[in-house]
Amino acid sequence: MNVLPMARRRTTAPARTMTGRPELEALARRLSMPQAVSADGSIIIESLTELPTEHGTFDVRLFRYGGGSEEHLAISKGDLSGDEPVLVRLHSECFTGEVLHSHRCECAQQLAAALEAIAAAGRGMVVYLRQEGRGIGLANKLRAYALQARGADTVDANRLLGLPDDARTYDQSAALLRHLGVSAVRLMTNNPAKSRALTDLGIPVVDRVPLVVPAHPIARRYLETKRDRMEHLVPDDLQTGVGRAG
Repeated sequence: MNVLPMARRRTTAPARTMTGRPELEALARRLSMPQAVSADGSIIIESLTELPTEHGTFDVRLFRYGGGSEEHLAISKGDLSGDEPVLVRLHSECFTGEVLHSHRCECAQQLAAALEAIAAAGRGMVVYLRQEGRGIGLANKLRAYALQARGADTVDANRLLGLPDDARTYDQSAALLRHLGVSAVRLMTNNPAKSRALTDLGIPVVDRVPLVVPAHPIARRYLETKRDRMEHLVPDDLQTGVGRAG
């Protein structure tokens, strides 16, 4: 006699109650999630939240500038308005350093050091800019890395690709600082060009705060090139971060 297998009984999960649009709109009003737009319309802050991190808890704003699609971040602590200069870092994203922990640069260490300094001060901001590879983009940055592996330095690699040494701009940063009521900054940077750029855009830089971090030996040539060919003030001892970054 053939024995047929017993059919398995299907279990049905309990239906979930969907929140209707009126309820969502009421929740949005209760949680206060409007966009914030600067007076001149150049800055749109699309979101704001508090974010706990290993360096401390920060307010994180996502903003766009000038109608562009790039999603920049403002990572801040404390009240930024008023006459007291604000500790600020303009930091360009670095996928290879911050995500893959590449030894070719010190970007991840600089970002961590900036956040720690702001947390310790209780007031300040990192403006995290979507300007990978000094503004040339990730694909071109990797092409430049391939040329560096064959002997070019970071400046000549860009030029061999027909690209500028540094394609970054800081208009969005100046507009954001003005929108948030920042009257003057103490700029964390080893790059005097950033100080000049902000000053030219109408943001007083009252002090340049060196951002000295340990660097991997693999990054030595890169940092030496930035010092010798791009005016960066990097320490003499590139492995320990001790030296003349005054």
